[in-house]
Amino acid sequence: MMKFAWDSYKRYAWGENELRPLSKNGNDDRTFGGLKGASIIDSLDTLYIMGLDDEYQEAKEWVENNLKLNVGGEASLFEVNIRYVGGLLSAYYLTGEEVFKRKAVELGRKLLPAFNTPTGIPHGVVNLAGEVRSSWPWSSVLAEVGTLHLEFVHLSELTKDSIYIEKVMNIRKHLNQLDKPHGLYPNALNPVSGNWEQHFVSIGALGDSFYEYLIKSYLMSDRTDEEAKKMYYDALEAIDKNLVQRSPGGLTYVAEWRGGVLDHRMDHLACFSGGMIGIGAEHGGPGSRQHQLDLAANITHTCHEAYRRTPTMLGPEVFRFDDGAEATAPRVNERHYLLRPEVVESYMYMWRLTHDPKYRDWGWEVLEALEQHCRIATGFSGVIDVYSHMIQHDNLQQSFFLAETLKYLYLLFSEDDLLSLEDWVFNTEAHPLPNGRNCPNPSMRSR
Repeated sequence: MMKFAWDSYKRYAWGENELRPLSKNGNDDRTFGGLKGASIIDSLDTLYIMGLDDEYQEAKEWVENNLKLNVGGEASLFEVNIRYVGGLLSAYYLTGEEVFKRKAVELGRKLLPAFNTPTGIPHGVVNLAGEVRSSWPWSSVLAEVGTLHLEFVHLSELTKDSIYIEKVMNIRKHLNQLDKPHGLYPNALNPVSGNWEQHFVSIGALGDSFYEYLIKSYLMSDRTDEEAKKMYYDALEAIDKNLVQRSPGGLTYVAEWRGGVLDHRMDHLACFSGGMIGIGAEHGGPGSRQHQLDLAANITHTCHEAYRRTPTMLGPEVFRFDDGAEATAPRVNERHYLLRPEVVESYMYMWRLTHDPKYRDWGWEVLEALEQHCRIATGFSGVIDVYSHMIQHDNLQQSFFLAETLKYLYLLFSEDDLLSLEDWVFNTEAHPLPNGRNCPNPSMRSR
């Protein structure tokens, strides 16, 4: 599947950010501010760990010769960091190729102007030539400002320049001192005043990877970052107390919170939380370990149900638990599937933590559904309505499909020592970074 997706991208959209398989051309996503080749950067580590050596060499040569960083468009700080910086760092640690390190460091330096605010809370959009403005006129997004730590720690380690760690630690310090409604973190804050802009809380869109990076910062520090650990478990306790719900049919889900009122829905994005809670369970104390493992398993089960209750066996973008809905998407505009990885991500983590064969069974269901409904002659494409028997495609092979969805499926069916969770931490785009022992897995370096 990876080779087919790669070959299709190479044939119809080489050097562009993403493939449009129906129209057989490239998608020049403005999210990346003039940067090109997002699918190439996102694929580097996937191609390498799968042993697709010729394809990896093609990707490496493109980075060496064609990845131009001297661009001036406005880019998402979040997207450039997790895809480009994270992907290049991962490729460097896996292969030792200096070109990846050099490009990652150069690009990381271009992100620093985003932090030039009165509070140090970065703007969500950065002009890679040095100018900045906010992604929203009035706020920065929690998931954007909270999803920098893993990459910036490695940038400081590689450059011996503490500026990157200082930037992300300032964000953490600021978030720590803010009052939090019921212990919850709202999804938006003002980078000028430093205050929350509204009281909308979600572990899906706008909030998700902030929590992920707290527990992963602790794990990547070789379990020495006690501040990140405390922030994570305090946040998880608040989520468990205020947002975790049980449907009439017995399904566990994580609702959204809007100024004290629950909205009984889950984004597909929120399905990553099963895996997140699972990998954190071991470190939360003996009294909470089993509860957190059970919570992780129950959320993952609910996300599987969202897939199972569609004729395509693919999950909708949003599924609800109100007005008679039970892990389904009654609203037509919430029924699309974008080749998202979050559900198979949780399957991979839960398999590695429990070795319960159902997670491999569920992963195989997704694989078969992708092959049946998303694979067309010219690549893979998202589906507009997962409940329809007449499949319509959205004409986009997302770069995260190559970085995340196919990688997590591959790891689900691989041995546990391939990118061992003891040695590697995945950023939110599934790019593996070594933990605090600072020694990449020798078996990967000499593969």
